[in-house]
Amino acid sequence: VFFANHQSQLDILVLYLVLREHVIGFVAKQSLFRIPFLGPAMRQAGHVAIDRTNRRRAMRSIDEAVRQAARGISIVLFPEGTRSTDLTRLASFKIGGLVMALTCRLPIVPLVITGTGDILPKKSLFLAQGRRDVMVSVLPAIPVDTYTLKDREALAEEVHTIMNARYQEMRG
Repeated sequence: VFFANHQSQLDILVLYLVLREHVIGFVAKQSLFRIPFLGPAMRQAGHVAIDRTNRRRAMRSIDEAVRQAARGISIVLFPEGTRSTDLTRLASFKIGGLVMALTCRLPIVPLVITGTGDILPKKSLFLAQGRRDVMVSVLPAIPVDTYTLKDREALAEEVHTIMNARYQEMRG
């Protein structure tokens, strides 16, 4: 289960490049699946829609992601839940991704991305002018076998602390 911070729509393209040796499926907000052509293509590709407005449907989405993982698809989550506008730190993590990782008992591999938010910020349609660097740091896997669902908030804090520390180092 890959956890990546989320600054820009470019993150998805960057992750496809970085994870090109894996078959991946993103967990994405339900509204993206309603877009003509894009939504059906996402479903066909094995991505999982999550309805963040309905807890019961969100749990079904987590179950679907667990089934995808059991079929050998590496799940990619943005635990912040949305693209961040504050590029100075990572936003707090939503719990759903932790529940998914704990349910399927797969390690969490943190991926820390910098630079994409400078190139294509949230709410922008245009790429920034000039050269910009994008960096991705793949951190050591975090085993989840010592955690239970009751420990999900502690696990969220641990993963967030590790990722945010690396993010601060990368930002320099």
